[in-house]
Amino acid sequence: MHNEKDRIYIFDTTLRDGEQSPGASMNTEEKIIIAKQLENLGVDIIEAGFPIASEGDFHAVKRIAREIKKCQVAALARANKTDIDRAWQAIKLAAQPRIHTFISSSDIHLKYQLHKTRSQVLKEAVAAVKQAHAYTENVEFSAMDATRTEKRFLVDMVSAVIDVGAKTVNIPDTVGYAIPEEYGNLIAYLFSHVKNMGSTIISVHCHNDLGLAVANSLAAVKNGARQVECTINGIGERAGNTAMEEIVMALDTRKALFGLHTKIKTEQIIKSSRLLTQVTGIPVQPNKAIVGANAFAHESGIHQDGLIKEKSTYEIMTPQSVGISDTHIVLGKHSGRNAISQHYKKMGYILTEDQLNKIAAKVKDLADKKKDIYDEDLEAILYEEVYRGKDKYTLVYLNVVSGNVAIPTATMEMQVDKEIVRDAGFGNGPVDATFAAIRNITKTNYSLLKYAVNAITGGSDAMGEVNVQLKYDGYSVIGRGAHPDVIVASAKAYINALNRLEFLKENTKKVKVE
Repeated sequence: MHNEKDRIYIFDTTLRDGEQSPGASMNTEEKIIIAKQLENLGVDIIEAGFPIASEGDFHAVKRIAREIKKCQVAALARANKTDIDRAWQAIKLAAQPRIHTFISSSDIHLKYQLHKTRSQVLKEAVAAVKQAHAYTENVEFSAMDATRTEKRFLVDMVSAVIDVGAKTVNIPDTVGYAIPEEYGNLIAYLFSHVKNMGSTIISVHCHNDLGLAVANSLAAVKNGARQVECTINGIGERAGNTAMEEIVMALDTRKALFGLHTKIKTEQIIKSSRLLTQVTGIPVQPNKAIVGANAFAHESGIHQDGLIKEKSTYEIMTPQSVGISDTHIVLGKHSGRNAISQHYKKMGYILTEDQLNKIAAKVKDLADKKKDIYDEDLEAILYEEVYRGKDKYTLVYLNVVSGNVAIPTATMEMQVDKEIVRDAGFGNGPVDATFAAIRNITKTNYSLLKYAVNAITGGSDAMGEVNVQLKYDGYSVIGRGAHPDVIVASAKAYINALNRLEFLKENTKKVKVE
């Protein structure tokens, strides 16, 4: 039996801090999809967003609060009355609501950002926690830039907010400045100097600017922290946050060392990672720990020989423990609707009749083009057909002529809102011509920052996955498209990016926090 003191609470901020990754903006439907998967994954707290930031964020948080039942749902608020009132309005119907309020504590932030004294921010922190506590006992307080805060003042602030009802106190490494030993010592210092700690949970939120977010979080946990704030795939502001999958599997793999546990269903990790990539279009580097394509690949002959003789020689955790199945090939063109539905169910997706109708046709269409269908293909189809929100722009028809003696030309038909529009474009190649046609139809001309093509699975008949990054007014968005024809996938990716920009224009964030 586990002791509750040995439990690490997983606070997932993919939908708040993670969404601040360049190009990672999500519409409300996409946020709901991610939130439901986080619930399946078994996270303890979902930080659903920052309700005061925009109307779009407020309504997304409100919907997540209504629809998520098994996790706490947190809303972020600065230490002022307006933010806290707005946060409570968004989450008050949640099964387990949490208000997460914050204010800077470092002299650097106080002098250059807030232009306030220590006594002023201390007073505001206390007032904010009191106000939040009037709404709910589940209040978390964060001392922003804690790792660059004078230790005695940090002790005063932590003590003061605990006195007025903060049940969780977060000690963030906001700018990713800390080194593990130093960070662990800071947490230990708080435990020895904050006299009213009681049953307060100390939380950590680490940024990865020096590549130390996970190491810092583990050092904090070794010194008494019992909540880790993290994101799927480690996405987030600048270099990102503590990667949820890395912290969870480190604790799981090294149980004997840490003596700690989480409630995460580890076999849902790969699915969560892939879903986030599908939704945001932000790829995972191949050598990324736990969820990278090469994480369980052994190319070296010495490693392969060892694995054949005994898996534990080079494999410290099994692929199955994080949700990678032994077999990837799943369906062919003769698979029926029931087989398709059952396989999605096995993958964790329960489809409605209407969703199955859309997907079955696409699966059979793909099976006519390639010999075998893989889980990754099915996830790509699911996102393309079911999970995307209502789009302003939709591809109807595309025909491209190209070659070494032809002028690359794309003829295209798109639906713009409810109107069908046709046009053509010329370019240096088939993709350039396709993008020119899209720009002509949509009357847009955003900067193209990135264009990348990957094969979703192996083989020359693999589905092509294209990522396109567009820039608008200081923001960038990533669009994603998948299709056996990479030109069609390119068109879909560009159009997806345009739709994300439309969403961004309507829901531009007014406030950014770390």
